Amino acid sequence: MLMSTLNIGLIGAGRIGQVHASTIAYRVNTAQLAAVTDPIATSAQSVAEKFRIPKIAADYKEIIADKNIDAVMVCTPTDTHAEIIIAAARAGKHIFCEKPIALDLKQTDAAIEAAETAGVKLQMGFQRRFDANFARLKQAVSAGEIGELRMVHSTSRDPGPPPVSYIKVSGGIFVDMSIHDWDMLRFVTGSEVTEVYAQGGVMVDPAIGEAGDIDTHVTLLRFANGVIGTVDNCRHAAYGYDQRFEAFGSKGAISVENNYPNNVSFSTGQHVQRDLPYNFFMTRYIEAYAAEVVAFVDAVVTDKQPIVTGRDARQALLIALAAKQSYLEKRPIAL
Repeated sequence: MLMSTLNIGLIGAGRIGQVHASTIAYRVNTAQLAAVTDPIATSAQSVAEKFRIPKIAADYKEIIADKNIDAVMVCTPTDTHAEIIIAAARAGKHIFCEKPIALDLKQTDAAIEAAETAGVKLQMGFQRRFDANFARLKQAVSAGEIGELRMVHSTSRDPGPPPVSYIKVSGGIFVDMSIHDWDMLRFVTGSEVTEVYAQGGVMVDPAIGEAGDIDTHVTLLRFANGVIGTVDNCRHAAYGYDQRFEAFGSKGAISVENNYPNNVSFSTGQHVQRDLPYNFFMTRYIEAYAAEVVAFVDAVVTDKQPIVTGRDARQALLIALAAKQSYLEKRPIAL
C-alpha cells in the first residue's frame, strides 16, 4: 500500500465535480478532498462549504504545486484536460479525468505520454463500465453465456440537447455524446473497431446544424474479431434518458434496459403504463459515478492499473473522429 489516505484536489466545481466530491466526502474512507478550484469563485466556495474542503485554490496550478496533494480530479471543460493532465503528471500527481482527454489525437497522445513517463495513474471517466447492469452484460459475454458474440447494439438518447454554445466547443455529437457508446462497444466486445460508417442529420434543432453539428445518427461498426456493432444516438427523446444495450450471440442474447425511479405499473381496461425512466445521467448513473471514483482511489492506494486508462480514451476518440469523417465524406472509414 502506497498511502493510508489519498489527498485529492478537485479541479472544476461544476455539476460533475460536485458528484465526485460527494462520493469522496461520504463514500470513500481512504481519500479526502484537500482543495478545490473553479474559475467561478462562488462555485468553489459553495462546494468547499458543502463538503468541508479546507482549501480553495486560486487556480489548478496552485493545487498541482501543493506537495500535500497526491491526486487530482479533472472536471473542467474538454479543451483544458490535456494541459492539466500534463502539468499534473509532471508534478507527480495521479489523475482522474472526465472524458475525453482532448478533441484531437496529438494532444491526447501528449497527455498519455506525460502520465506514462511520470509513472502516475491516469483513469478516465467512462462511468458506464461501472454500472451494475452493463457490468453484468459484459460478464455474460466474456463467460460465453450467450455463445459466440455476433452483434452488439447501443442506444443513447438524451432528454434534451445541450446549449448550442456547448456544442460549438464540445467536438460534436460523435465526441461529446457518442464517446460513451464507442467505449462500451469496445468494452463488451473486447475488440478494436476496424471500420466505421455513419449516417446522420439535423432532426431536433436547426441551430445545432448551424453550429456545424448534427443531432441524430446511426453508425455501423466492424470489429477486428468479426463482430458487427451499431449505435444510434439522438439529442432528444420525449420520454427521458434512453440508455439501452443488447449483445446477441450464437446461444442467445442479453440486454440492458432503462432504469426507472420505481417499478410500479398501472393496469386498466384501456392501457398498461409505468412512470418515465430517469431523466438524465446525473440520476441514471449515480451509483456508477460513485463506483468509478472508488475504483480510482483503490488503484492509487493499492498501486494497480486503473480499470479505464488513457489509452481506452484514445481508442474511443479515434472511433469518434472516424465516425465524423465518415458522415462528412459519406463513406466507410477504415481505422
